[in-house]
Amino acid sequence: MSRPLNFRQIEAFHAVMLAGTTTGAAQMLRTTQPSISRLLGQVQQASGLKLFDMERGRLRPTREAKDLFDTVKRHFVGLERIEDRLAAMRRSGSGVLRLACTPALGLGVLPGAVEAFAQRYPEVHINMQTMGSQYLREGLLHGTYDVVVTAAPLDGALLDLHVLHESEAVCVMRPDHALAAQDGIDILDLNARRLLVLNADDDVYLQLRGAMQAHRVQPASEIETTYSSTICALAAAGHGLGVVNPYIAAVFADRLAIRPFTPRLPVRVCMAYPAQTAVSTVTEAFVEILAQRFRDPGIISPS
Repeated sequence: MSRPLNFRQIEAFHAVMLAGTTTGAAQMLRTTQPSISRLLGQVQQASGLKLFDMERGRLRPTREAKDLFDTVKRHFVGLERIEDRLAAMRRSGSGVLRLACTPALGLGVLPGAVEAFAQRYPEVHINMQTMGSQYLREGLLHGTYDVVVTAAPLDGALLDLHVLHESEAVCVMRPDHALAAQDGIDILDLNARRLLVLNADDDVYLQLRGAMQAHRVQPASEIETTYSSTICALAAAGHGLGVVNPYIAAVFADRLAIRPFTPRLPVRVCMAYPAQTAVSTVTEAFVEILAQRFRDPGIISPS
């Protein structure tokens, strides 16, 4: 009566078919020739089929053995793929980093961190998306991203939230602007000036607007836009003054005068994971590199 084959028996049969001899199979599996012969006998007995005969001291597979080997080969191809995948994961975690960030950080801090990570883990596929902060939390909760990085406030409910860096907003203008000669810009300096501002739901804008109201500052006019990178571009073109986070200002440092701003408008960079999912090895490795970049004092350089 036939019996189910166990993996060790199938492995021995597979090795014998590849090597052609029990000695060669034993070398492949790092075992002894008698062990392979015993397993091969068990295969024939359990299957109820004649799989080999002997010719001049050598094993000769039967038609049944060759048919069985065709099936076994497909099984071992799947096992080899599993092992290849495991080897890649041992080298580089899950093999995919799904990252999302706000546009300012996508232009400023993140590219250098991604480059450093890619050099250290060249086999990892990186998917990096930039978007407004309102979409970052949704993406995390839906499992679209492994980690998000933002300089905008993020609702921490159902998220694992960490502060990466704290700084403060800076004032940007063209280098030949009348205020560029000053070491710093006070909120009263914005009075009767053309001001470049972000949309009303931006945290820096809300802080700036509150300070302007408290000091009764009235700009001559305002240009409102969606991205702090656009404010920097407009300022560099001579269209007015802007107050932005220092990470995006540093990207335009060769085209702008960047000055400290009073009163202090805090800017906090946070990263978040989905709380319901364990952090992957790949994500941990990237966060370590990113955190190291934020420890670099040159990450923001108003001048």
